[in-house]
Amino acid sequence: MPGENLSRDEARTRAELLSVDGYEVVLDLRSAVGDAEEGAGPRTFRSVTTLRFRRTGTGERTFVDLVAPSVTAVTLNGRELDPAAVFDGARIALDGLADENVLVVDAQCAYSRTGEGMHRFVDPEDGEVYLYTQYEPADARRVFATFEQPDLKAPFRFEVSAPEGWTVWSNGVGERDADGVWRFAETAPISTYITCVVAGPYHYVTDTYKRGELEIPLGAMCRKGLAKHFDADDIFLITKQGFDFFHDHFDFPYPFGKYDQAFVPEYNLGAMENPGMVTFREEYIFRGKVTQASYEARANVILHEMAHMWFGDLVTMVWWDDLWLKESFADFMGSFSLAEATRFTESWVTFANNRKAWAYRADQLPSTHPITADIRDLEDAKLNFDGITYAKGASVLKQLVAYAGRDAFLEGSRRYFTRHAYGNTRLGDLLSILEETSGRDMKAWSRLWLETSGVNTLTPVVTYDAADRITELAVLQDGDVLRPHRAAVGLYRLNAAGELVRYARAEVDVVGQRTVVAELVGASKPDLVLVNDDDLTYCKVRFDETSLATLRAHLGDITDPLARALCWSALWNLTRDALMPARDFIRLVLDFAGRESEIGVLQMLHAWTRSAHTYFSAPEWRAEGARLLAEGALKELRLAAPGSERQLTWARFFAGAATTDSDFQLLEGLLDGSGKVDGLDVDQELRWAFLLPLAAHGRADEARIAAELARDDTASGKRHEVRCLAARPSEAVKAQAWAAVVESDALSNALVEATIAGFTQPSQRALIAPYAPKYFEAIERIWQERSIQIGLDVVRGLFPMLQDDEGTLIATDTWLESHASAPPALRRLVLEARDDLARALRGQACDAGTPVV
Repeated sequence: MPGENLSRDEARTRAELLSVDGYEVVLDLRSAVGDAEEGAGPRTFRSVTTLRFRRTGTGERTFVDLVAPSVTAVTLNGRELDPAAVFDGARIALDGLADENVLVVDAQCAYSRTGEGMHRFVDPEDGEVYLYTQYEPADARRVFATFEQPDLKAPFRFEVSAPEGWTVWSNGVGERDADGVWRFAETAPISTYITCVVAGPYHYVTDTYKRGELEIPLGAMCRKGLAKHFDADDIFLITKQGFDFFHDHFDFPYPFGKYDQAFVPEYNLGAMENPGMVTFREEYIFRGKVTQASYEARANVILHEMAHMWFGDLVTMVWWDDLWLKESFADFMGSFSLAEATRFTESWVTFANNRKAWAYRADQLPSTHPITADIRDLEDAKLNFDGITYAKGASVLKQLVAYAGRDAFLEGSRRYFTRHAYGNTRLGDLLSILEETSGRDMKAWSRLWLETSGVNTLTPVVTYDAADRITELAVLQDGDVLRPHRAAVGLYRLNAAGELVRYARAEVDVVGQRTVVAELVGASKPDLVLVNDDDLTYCKVRFDETSLATLRAHLGDITDPLARALCWSALWNLTRDALMPARDFIRLVLDFAGRESEIGVLQMLHAWTRSAHTYFSAPEWRAEGARLLAEGALKELRLAAPGSERQLTWARFFAGAATTDSDFQLLEGLLDGSGKVDGLDVDQELRWAFLLPLAAHGRADEARIAAELARDDTASGKRHEVRCLAARPSEAVKAQAWAAVVESDALSNALVEATIAGFTQPSQRALIAPYAPKYFEAIERIWQERSIQIGLDVVRGLFPMLQDDEGTLIATDTWLESHASAPPALRRLVLEARDDLARALRGQACDAGTPVV
């Protein structure tokens, strides 16, 4: 839509022209219930915005953002403007500005089914309607008229009319007046993208956080249908521990009054840091048995969003270039507080094995960018919520804490909040404060770590004398930009008990291409040299030949969980870089994953193994690989302690690896009760996990899937049903699924995601091959016609990755060459997918024993 993609230059010009005094937003959401008029277009609600702003620069023209089906009236300083003349569907043009201005916009805004703007969800279980808003980076304009950029902060007042029996929440405290209107207290100055409204018959639980004289009302909510699964006590426990941690370390009391947390349906993100009204995806409410890794992940997200109350909400970046000022900090502080304030004391192991893997992948894509990125417009901003901004940024901040010193970093944070409270900042604002508190040259550090892209690789080189003593140990650094690393080098050897333990360690400043580790000269010969021991820096790690041979034989004997996780991560990077055959990685997993003590690491290994087999193994070996995976998974399933989370994890992995009649018969038996694995509780979520591979291999038809839905006729059950239906191995099924996603916009965001997941089954490469050319014919139209969220889902999810041959690579290159003028964000997505495909082809060549160029 013309004008919808706001540019950085336009935002800068507008910020130089005006400042905003406040918003009054009146929403009538009573239209959310009841039947919609046939043929009347999208279901809409009335939105009336009163926007008060001042002209602070030179000029008489500007525009306000609004994405809406229609505008009824526009009044500027009492002067009525013709909506047809000033509104183009995304912007309202304003001229004749005064020094002080009052703009009133009366519009009909559309409810969303894509998770953007005002999302409307109808629960199939009971017919109840639930609403919530999601705006980042720029979808508040789908709900009210805004200056939609983060540096034009203002106080907000919301008034909401809602159906009888509903409760409404917003950022501030609210109550329902005698006339039935919910009125909310004015907020502190905040950015438009973190305002929020949640409305509906939600199940709501309350508590209070108390610290001295400070009291923060706490609330947590979910759909009524999930209330029986809602463990609000644990959510409140983590919340209170987080508040203790941040108050102790930030010395700036939580500034936004109450603290509600809403777990909402069909959410596109993990969560969103709206001050006073945080929203989460409802999948964090567990309908069945899950492992502690799932609880750890939820706790991490809770603390990540809480950190945003300071990094992001209290102090906000000027423009999306400095998104890292909130997301990198929140990602780091989430793991930091998790390890120090909660029961999840090993969270840095999860960070090293899981979060950094995301960063390493993103940093090797053609679309990699500095942590401080060049964000030209809102489409760029949407794609910048990636592994660089989150995980690499957090990794680099972890190094910054070591570089500047923990006390200096936290004191810098405190000064940052005090000086810039309720304001907006850029990179230099934080760096200057950290220079004050640490005495370090932060500009030089920033140039190398924040303002350049790419990941370095550190490799040990060791020589020995005749007595097997180290005569020299050096660390080689590779990469386009050589950065300073504060890294530890650990020496490990097998002891008499057969354990692989560390006996020597040295920290070294790695500078340039070659750095000598003098402290370890004279040490006895190790079985394993581990560079970046303790995960102090952000880098990929390689092994010398002796160390790699040791890992092949003794990886499971490493006693330290973090060291073991680092070795697994390094081996996976070798596989992705086509330096280790995929079958070798898979065999290592089959040999040693059964001994992995950290359940989150085990789950990550399972995910990597699926990728190794599906994408990186040679096609001629895949059948054997599938057999080995199924046999190995079943073996570990039967060895796992009855009722343990390890048993549950292996059961899920076995379901995905099932390949033979006997495998499928076991899954069928576990579903109908004729089969049993001692201690395995086949709850509803696990039933769906078992049914999906049966559907994908033609052993569960539409009637069988319908019967399962009858057992679980819920919103969650519906998503599972759609996934299973689309997974069936039939040309007609695939055609129907393709049409539902590509040719129609009837499905919600959650059902689009489920349909794509079902459509793309690795066992059905030949069946979905005809859709590769159709993909390239459709994606530009999809990007232009559908919301950016659906565009992202379709372009990423339907890329013909399973058509892993040179022909698909050529087709991708042909599309890129012939669509040079396509939107840059769309081209970025295709380039990223192309890189994944090319990397998979190199991996297959390595696995087949073909030299990789």
